[in-house]
Amino acid sequence: MKAEILAIGAHPDDVELGCGGTLAKMISDGKKVVVVDLTQGELGTRGTNITRAQEAANASEILGISSRENLMMKDGFLLNTEENQMKIVKMIRKYRPELIFANATDDRHPDHAKAAKLVSDACFLSGLVKIETKVEGHQQEAWRPKHVFHYIQWKNIEPDFVVDISGFMEKKIEACLAYKTQFYDPKSNEPMTPIATKDFLESLTYRAQDLGRLSGVEFAEGFTTEKLLAFKNFDGIIL
Repeated sequence: MKAEILAIGAHPDDVELGCGGTLAKMISDGKKVVVVDLTQGELGTRGTNITRAQEAANASEILGISSRENLMMKDGFLLNTEENQMKIVKMIRKYRPELIFANATDDRHPDHAKAAKLVSDACFLSGLVKIETKVEGHQQEAWRPKHVFHYIQWKNIEPDFVVDISGFMEKKIEACLAYKTQFYDPKSNEPMTPIATKDFLESLTYRAQDLGRLSGVEFAEGFTTEKLLAFKNFDGIIL
């Protein structure tokens, strides 16, 4: 199955938090979106790898994700190795996306920046014809996405551009809250973490509102780019 967008996260819930509104909007426009989680988030203070897997499935259903896969890399010990690069190369060649969304290039959790570089390197390698890969006995063709965009996570990184997600903010929050063990729940008896606070949950909305304020829309999500963007026209730009 070819997908226009491949959204990759170091942990289940990364893509929902970083670009859930953008994914919901693109899916509503008829784009096929696939999510790949690099780890199971098994070192998370709250929940387990089993609950995270079910929560990821629930979030995918809410957003309308076409397919979701987990590459079972080591949470907390994510390494930019040839083995891990090749796992991602196989996913890129399997789904042949035009765009890839990946973790923030600098963030509180060390896995996020590691994942950003790992995905970026894999995207380049995926386009090299002399690197051969097979899936279920079938030879894969080389494929390199047109762009890699990095969503913003814990740190307030200045975006290179924003996507208007007005009308999709509620869907984003709903998908994030599908991870019931991870985020704010006044009835939970699990240990408190930085992302399980009420303030963090509220920050998802006020950050999107602030990016929207700065760009002239109601809500927006920000991204950084790896190369200069070129526009054929200005039809999609909000002035």
